[in-house]
Amino acid sequence: MFSLAKTFCAMAALCTAAPALAAPDPATFRKQLDTFIEQEMRQEKVPGVSIAVLRKGEVVVAKGYGQADVENNVPVTTETIFQSGSVGKMFTAAATLLAVGRGELAVTDRIVDLLPEARRPAILSSEITVHHLLTHTSGIGDYFEEDESLPHYTGDDYGATWAGRNPGRVERPDDYLPLYADRAPAAAPGEWHYSNAGYVLLGAVLEEMTGREYVDVVTEDVLIPAGMADTGYFRSDEPRPDVAQAYIDRSGAAWRTNVFSVPVIGGGDGGALATARDIDRFLRVIADGSLLGPELSALMRTPHVPAYGDRSQGYGPIVAPGGIFQHGGGDPGVAVFARHHGDEDLSVVVMLNVDGVFDDVWDVVSSGLPTHP
Repeated sequence: MFSLAKTFCAMAALCTAAPALAAPDPATFRKQLDTFIEQEMRQEKVPGVSIAVLRKGEVVVAKGYGQADVENNVPVTTETIFQSGSVGKMFTAAATLLAVGRGELAVTDRIVDLLPEARRPAILSSEITVHHLLTHTSGIGDYFEEDESLPHYTGDDYGATWAGRNPGRVERPDDYLPLYADRAPAAAPGEWHYSNAGYVLLGAVLEEMTGREYVDVVTEDVLIPAGMADTGYFRSDEPRPDVAQAYIDRSGAAWRTNVFSVPVIGGGDGGALATARDIDRFLRVIADGSLLGPELSALMRTPHVPAYGDRSQGYGPIVAPGGIFQHGGGDPGVAVFARHHGDEDLSVVVMLNVDGVFDDVWDVVSSGLPTHP
């Protein structure tokens, strides 16, 4: 549900391929942004983009560009819903921490004590805890492995994971289990190694501990209380007019979508559908503690283990100096990044309905942010 190399590191490092904007007044920034985004979309055949930038709760930019549905000429607006890839891992983490707050589990609980054998990998180490899953330090073999040095390396094409399989039947956490149940560990417990399977397993833990299906847990406990009215786990085989198509091939007369390249419905490792403004709402309720409470919210944004560069892994998001917490999402036809700057009370969300061309867009947005009163 996520391309680490192409999405996480590239976005977080603020790529420099695009011409940087100075940090002008908001009106000038918006005008320059319009010019660049429209130029980039023409050059790279980008169908649609949605951007939300808010500072101290006030909108700096909230705008849609291009088309949500090319064939039917449906424009992107601020209400357009995009696939969000692994940004949804933060929703899973928030739901897990809420369950911790209710006393249904603890971050120190061992997974073998929470899940029956039928719902967990066959060779899962008995020392793996909820903390390990939340921080990508379980080391369990992933169903989508991007480390070329490992024998179960699957490349950087998430869509290839479903070759010969029917993603329309992948609806619950247990449906992923055959893909990784027998895979050898990717790393030793305690070592940071990004894991989609770890968050799928968290989805199973939530189901087991709450007695509810994963999508219901997150919708009822996280999305609704956060005011994310336009966000949900919508099935791709139940089309909605407000959902942007996600395009994986723009070379021919008919553009192909990712309907056969991702599971039919999102799960613990991502796949929620959201508007940019709703993702901003989530960032803000985590930042101000109104969803989780001050203690659990701080725990979510605590740098628990080193990740890469000056970034550390929190419970869900990557955290960085300056009160920053963030997450990206990349799937076939999907590129999303969400970041909150705590020291500036500034959030930025960028969503595309195509992959492979995100870096320049993110660079120009981030380099032109007004970061002073």
